[in-house]
Amino acid sequence: MNEPEKNRRFFDLRNNTKGIRTVVLFLTGALSFLALIYPFVIRPYSYPLQIGDVAPQDILASKNLSFQSEILTKEAQSIAEKGISPVYLPTDTTIARNQIEKLNNTLDYIDIVRMDSFGTDVQKIADVQAVETLQLDSEVIQNILKTDDASWALIRADALQVLEQVMRNTIRDDRLRDAQRNVPAYVSFSLSENETDIVIDLVTPFIVPNSLYSEELTNEAILQAVQAVNPVISTYLEGEKIVERGQIISPIVYETLQAFELVQPNSSPRIIISASILVLLAAAYLILYFKYRQIAELQQLSCLLMICILFILFLTGVRLFDPADEFVLYLFPLSAFSLSIAFLYKRDISFGIIPVISIFAAYGMTNSLSLTIYYMLTSLIGVLVLGNGRRIASFFWAGLAVGISGIAVIVSFQLLNSGFDWVEIAPLLGAAFMSGLASAGFTLLFQFLFAQLLGLTTPLRLIDLSRPDHPLLQYLLREIPGTYQHSLQVANLAEQAADVIGADSLLVRVGALYHDAGKAINPTYFIENQMPGMTNPHDNLDPQVSSQIITKHIRDGIYLAKKYRLPVRIQDFIQEHHGTMLTNYQYSIAVQQAGNDPQKVDSDKYRYPGPSPLSKETALLMLADNVEARARAILPKNEEELRELIKKTIDYMNSQGQLSLTDLTLHDLYLIQESFVKTLRNTHHLRLQYPELVNSQATGESNGGTLDSERTVS
Repeated sequence: MNEPEKNRRFFDLRNNTKGIRTVVLFLTGALSFLALIYPFVIRPYSYPLQIGDVAPQDILASKNLSFQSEILTKEAQSIAEKGISPVYLPTDTTIARNQIEKLNNTLDYIDIVRMDSFGTDVQKIADVQAVETLQLDSEVIQNILKTDDASWALIRADALQVLEQVMRNTIRDDRLRDAQRNVPAYVSFSLSENETDIVIDLVTPFIVPNSLYSEELTNEAILQAVQAVNPVISTYLEGEKIVERGQIISPIVYETLQAFELVQPNSSPRIIISASILVLLAAAYLILYFKYRQIAELQQLSCLLMICILFILFLTGVRLFDPADEFVLYLFPLSAFSLSIAFLYKRDISFGIIPVISIFAAYGMTNSLSLTIYYMLTSLIGVLVLGNGRRIASFFWAGLAVGISGIAVIVSFQLLNSGFDWVEIAPLLGAAFMSGLASAGFTLLFQFLFAQLLGLTTPLRLIDLSRPDHPLLQYLLREIPGTYQHSLQVANLAEQAADVIGADSLLVRVGALYHDAGKAINPTYFIENQMPGMTNPHDNLDPQVSSQIITKHIRDGIYLAKKYRLPVRIQDFIQEHHGTMLTNYQYSIAVQQAGNDPQKVDSDKYRYPGPSPLSKETALLMLADNVEARARAILPKNEEELRELIKKTIDYMNSQGQLSLTDLTLHDLYLIQESFVKTLRNTHHLRLQYPELVNSQATGESNGGTLDSERTVS
């Protein structure tokens, strides 16, 4: 197996960590599950009490707390309801008229019975008793029948008058007995005692309520009274006794213990099932999201492991706090997690995880809905405002956006409460603002620590690496000034093209600045660093030895990169910017020395170790490096020649398979070509003219091979 194949095999195997990734994800899910159930299963200072139990000891308030007591509020509402009297309709005169008419008809009937000359006394008594309204006993009926006509006329007239006077008053069902007992007061004093009794017996059955009860109006009055009751607020000071030892746990005491989170839950199976369902749903969502997004960074074990560690740390951190302490929950800088992931890796990863960690963090809290929205919106807005984070000010603005959006969420939910009070929510607003600033601060700290420990290429670190006063750049400027200038030209060329195709232009620029760093080990073996008139040290070397010296600058570059702690991503530019191409000049000399017979020369001994570019960015560097070299060597006379030169160079690299491991499209290559033309227009650099290869078809190499600053003949 040759060297290029070995390198390709290595780069295929280094991501073969599917089993490890599965274990990491499983552990993350398990730890997330434990974090969700922790506040419910483990409650410090909680008691296994129920209503009706006896308090095992004095239980004191653990903090100052005011809460709305549902029990006391319901008691106050019940008292208000009982205080409402039944509501009656106004007196209905129609009822009085109907009753007087009924009495008059009854008296007419008695008149008929009295005048019946054929009926016996027994029959007449029976006829009067048949009147259901009267319900008179036999003795009273006999008195009525024996009364002479004059007396009966007085009794009849007085009965109608008494009923009319009684019914003029307001009579309700609860006062009916009183109205009936007051009938004697209305009977004429001119009647005898026996006649008075007859009037009372005749009138009393016809007295009925004339002011009826209204259930609708009564219920309306009760509802208004209940709604007018203000919620009862129970207030406890820290250290105040909630219940004494030996006291029965009443519903009010139990409610207070619940408010202080001092009652141990007895529904652990339901909590476990609930948390399990939530974790499984979140896992399904993440699998579908990242399957759709296809984010390459997640294939790296270090990236996946770091995301999972940060996820567990932040989730556990917020779940450790008291669920009833709103101030701390709003103060916790959960947005620092999403900001860190977006800055260290990719925003799409952060967008996918934000809903999950927001829901998990607020799960089971008293105000879980508002907390979920608070965590989610502040994180999303913070990530969007942070952008690429190339300036320290970007972190400040992101933190400010997190704080302001958090304040807006709190105000939005608090406005729904009838007891909205700016003074009461002021601490929460302050906590939200401080959370935003803390999130920005933690993100800055994390990016510095993790970028150094893991070798990540964050924008801020790339900017630091691009500074001319970086120790390695200063070393290159002193040792290989020609190569340094070449690297600057290549960096400008590649950076412009990266912007056009949507690649990471800052990464490309920094990678271009360091791609030839290895030449500083043997600077005089590279023509751009040789002084005029200086003898070329390659003139007396065997072509294979000369090629080995040239290709060695890749390994030397990796050595310097590790020495100066350059990120692994920058080392990729050093390794991949020549791919597995031939050192064409040395190979051409070797073919000439072999009698122009390529079959006698082992081309693998003249190849760069590779691998071929594995990303758009390193491929851009390879193209820019070769195009800049050929442009300075050939010195095209006009734009048409320049365009043709660039096109041939790109086509040659593509035909040699050097771009096959990248996701560059034909459209990308066209845009790169146009960007190179625009940047190099009217710019020419004197470079070495390369001899054409003889019998190029036999070797599979064209005379359009790589031309760059490594060529060593004068």
